[in-house]
Amino acid sequence: MTISKRIRAAAVGVILAASTLTACSGGGGSSTNGTIEYWLWDSAQQPGYQKCADAFHQENPDLKIHISQYGWDTYWSKLTAGFIADTAPDVFTDHLSKFAQFVDLKVLRPLDDLGPTQDIQDGDYQEGLAQLWKGQDGKRYGAPKDWDTIAIFYDRTVLKAAGVDPSELQNLNWNPRDGGTFEKLVAHLTIDANGKRGDEPGFDKNHIKMHGLSAEGSGGGGWGQTQWSAFAGSAGWQATDKNPWGTKFNLDKPELQDTLSWYFGLVNKGYMPSYAEIGGTNAVGTDKQIQSGTAAMGLSGSWMISTFTKLTDAKGKKLDIGLAPTPIGPSGKRASMFNGLADSVTTLSKQPENAAKWVKFLSGEQCQNIIGQSGVVFPARPAGTELAINYNKTERKLDVTPFTQQVKDKTTFLFPVTTNAADITALMAPRLDAVYIGSSPVSSLTKLNTQLDKLFEVAQ
Repeated sequence: MTISKRIRAAAVGVILAASTLTACSGGGGSSTNGTIEYWLWDSAQQPGYQKCADAFHQENPDLKIHISQYGWDTYWSKLTAGFIADTAPDVFTDHLSKFAQFVDLKVLRPLDDLGPTQDIQDGDYQEGLAQLWKGQDGKRYGAPKDWDTIAIFYDRTVLKAAGVDPSELQNLNWNPRDGGTFEKLVAHLTIDANGKRGDEPGFDKNHIKMHGLSAEGSGGGGWGQTQWSAFAGSAGWQATDKNPWGTKFNLDKPELQDTLSWYFGLVNKGYMPSYAEIGGTNAVGTDKQIQSGTAAMGLSGSWMISTFTKLTDAKGKKLDIGLAPTPIGPSGKRASMFNGLADSVTTLSKQPENAAKWVKFLSGEQCQNIIGQSGVVFPARPAGTELAINYNKTERKLDVTPFTQQVKDKTTFLFPVTTNAADITALMAPRLDAVYIGSSPVSSLTKLNTQLDKLFEVAQ
């Protein structure tokens, strides 16, 4: 057994031990009675997928879909335990940060080898999505279901009180030297305990009532997706030498380290919450920070639109939420990480062909349109995306262009897909936390980069 596999085996053992109670708490695995077990983690998406399940059953009367929904952390520990204890579902919602390791462990069935899914076409989905779910062997292990990008959420009432016209947010710029017009806005929106703004004389950075910018932890567990990725991307940085399946990391590059020095430096200025204020791994999200008035605006993903548009103040009045694009960086362009989810069939499924029928339906036009009409996420198919855009425009009175324009302008970059994903996260998370806390300099990422590169050497 290689070192990398021993690490993974040990990690799986720990997860199994921690999830024993969870794994025994219902929501069984694959069956042979015509009921297809399907797992997902997003409660907001469950109603839409139940509609898909009902429609699928109408077309396939002998097949039923049983959906189990678990919170993010429980979901992955329960799934890992299920692979060991033979209680994994037939089909589950997969994430790019996990799937490479699942492929390595041979717990996913290649969709090319199953009749219903062998003819899935890359061109039916938003450009670049379908290719992400192909392993190094060229086989497809996930059928695209949706996509996401990053944008700025803000409270219109807070901006009005600060004398800021929302149009000012449409063309912000930033740089690692002085933060550009983006940092000027963040400073102005920051208010100390005495009512002084961050750009006014007498501002007390140590006693803050409202930060101009929210924070969602250090970003070490997800490549800074809703933290610093948009800034690093617009500085011209990418995580690996190629994507997917890179062989070298770029955490030692000045484009990243200068970006992080500036980004985490906002904490020292009082403009962004500290690690102690929001917590680490389970940090208080941007939605809660804006709702509570501890942050005026923040970066978050398109999958959070429904959550933000339901926010209310302490008196129960609905907040007036607006959207703005990520700022233009040193590259002269704005940027956003482009991520997407997919549905995968497990090797433990006792009815793989039936499971593949469900996966084909999930990635097909009918189901994707149902999800688009729910307005919860942007479906992987362009037609479904248009339905989601229209839903937000008519039902929520919200212009979601800050999310969709980046795709049209091709200013997105892909979520890093690599081998050894679990090991990478285990190394990155504490190191980025240390930088956020201030106990380690950004330059410490150069040593981390060397360690991550060695994981590729071990895997070979």
